[in-house]
Amino acid sequence: MIDLHTHTVFSDGELIPAELARRAKVAGYRALAMTDHVDDSNVETVLAAVRQVTELYSPYMEIDLFCGVELTHVPPALISRVADRAREHGAQIVVVHGETIAEPVARGTNLAALEAGVDILAHPGLITHEEVQLAAEKGVALEISTRKGHSLTNGHVAALARRYGAKLVINNDAHAPSDLVGEDMRKAVALGAGLSLDEYRAAEENARGILQKVLNRERARRQ
Repeated sequence: MIDLHTHTVFSDGELIPAELARRAKVAGYRALAMTDHVDDSNVETVLAAVRQVTELYSPYMEIDLFCGVELTHVPPALISRVADRAREHGAQIVVVHGETIAEPVARGTNLAALEAGVDILAHPGLITHEEVQLAAEKGVALEISTRKGHSLTNGHVAALARRYGAKLVINNDAHAPSDLVGEDMRKAVALGAGLSLDEYRAAEENARGILQKVLNRERARRQ
């Protein structure tokens, strides 16, 4: 299992990065991205803090750790700018907090995230047909969320992703230890959203693909 959307005490999570990594390892995860909530006020400080653990601890904790961010309630017109700023300061994965029906996210956030070409659009709510088509064209993964509230529109997201060939990933959006669901529940959420077993497996493979893109980008920078 791979999870590319989690939170630490550097935003609204309960655990410091090291404990989150340890609990994820025990729960069966092979790789984890720490993607705390950011906007222009904290993007640099959050990345600097979390990156110290993700860069140093992976070999000692038997889990591959990645440093990312979740752009949260950033005005749509500024999403591309903040995403670029995050990458400049070391974000390996950029997630955008999509238009979940559980929170008052600004309309236009989904579209702005897709146009910016971020890695993952989290819990995109009642995303439109046109936006899912754009996600497929841009290679932006849409999230199937195991988190309460955000998961209410999983079926809608899954159906449109199938129709237009958009990639899906399954994430916990973990804020607390209990949010790190095991393999059986992760699979059940995916199947409950309407995914076939093959589609569930493809979603898990998509997460590996995103991490491979991260590694390829880093190799290219070093050359």
